[in-house]
Amino acid sequence: MLLFDFSNDDQQATRFGDVKGRYDLGLVVAAMLLASLGLVMVASSSIAIADGQHVGAFYYLYRHMAFLAIGLVAALVMSRIELAWLERNALTLLLCGAFLLLLVFVPFIGVRVNGARRWVRLGFIGFQSVEAVKILLVVYMASYLVRHRDNLQGKLLGVVKPLATAAIFAALLLAQPDFGSATLLMAVTLGMVWLGGAPLRNLALLGSLALPVLAVAALSQDYRVKRLTSFLDPWADPFKDGFQLTQALIAIGRGEWTGVGLGASVQKLFYLPEAHTDFILAVLAEELGLAGIVLVLVLFGWLVGRGFAIGLRAVEQNRHFAGYCAFGVSLMLALQALVSIGVNLGVLPTKGLTLPLVSSGGSSVMMTCAAIGLLARVSYEVSRAENAMLQVISERQLLEVRP
Repeated sequence: MLLFDFSNDDQQATRFGDVKGRYDLGLVVAAMLLASLGLVMVASSSIAIADGQHVGAFYYLYRHMAFLAIGLVAALVMSRIELAWLERNALTLLLCGAFLLLLVFVPFIGVRVNGARRWVRLGFIGFQSVEAVKILLVVYMASYLVRHRDNLQGKLLGVVKPLATAAIFAALLLAQPDFGSATLLMAVTLGMVWLGGAPLRNLALLGSLALPVLAVAALSQDYRVKRLTSFLDPWADPFKDGFQLTQALIAIGRGEWTGVGLGASVQKLFYLPEAHTDFILAVLAEELGLAGIVLVLVLFGWLVGRGFAIGLRAVEQNRHFAGYCAFGVSLMLALQALVSIGVNLGVLPTKGLTLPLVSSGGSSVMMTCAAIGLLARVSYEVSRAENAMLQVISERQLLEVRP
């Protein structure tokens, strides 16, 4: 039972007064451990690539460290923004996300890499718009779930609207093309809508209607079909369509239980493509073995578990926007990590998704840090509400014992 209600975010600053909160230590420690592991593995997996490109053996390590530093600043900024401000400006932020996705199609601003227009040129660096959109969409969906909770739980149209919004963004991503990120956004939205109280029958109905559309999108391009089928038997064409996966499986197999030793990977020596980005887990498995994979799973389980625990505490306080933000970010991190790990292990089709905080990738690293900063903000405001509640209870008890 609630002893004190802080659900009205617009008045929370005056209610709390000088009461301070605390950031969730477990969340911060888990994120720092994953980032530290990522630094080590980026250094190990990228030396040969950087040396072959004649940019210096530690070029990608220094680059990764720079993006981590920027990401730390982004996390600190996000951890200082009041959730009430985010809730009030959720629609504006969503429109900014749409603008970022449209920018990739603008000549001289959008950059085409490997046949896909996913990057925006910002001075001397490129930025992948979808990484920011992931956070902005989570914030908007959290706002929608709070504002339309009754419709969401009782009417089919209340479920259609948020999924249709996510579908528009997914369509923009498919036009780039970026099937992996489009699927991730739809999955996160679906998870948030379900956690927001949408009946399963409505979700099942819409899912059955959406399946043909997803099938058409997946089968409309030859390269997507090859990705969907090659992972089932990569050894059928190990030098073409199944090349990445076969090399990754060789790396994982060589690692056995405890690995061949840090820095001793053979597959990273120009055999395994994207060894420091999409397939960094395969290098980690080769050098640290099954123990390394288990370590990664434990750290992500810890990080995501803390995120969901923070969200549950927020919902228990009737702070639903904060709770849904925590759920959305946790779902995003969990699903992206799950897909990345599944791709490396050969149980999911190859997708261009990095392993959060571990893989090299500027936009992903920075925005993942920002997302964790949002989670930290939720934990701070939840803690602040709990401290204010305890202060009120203490004041009431003092008044009761006074003669």
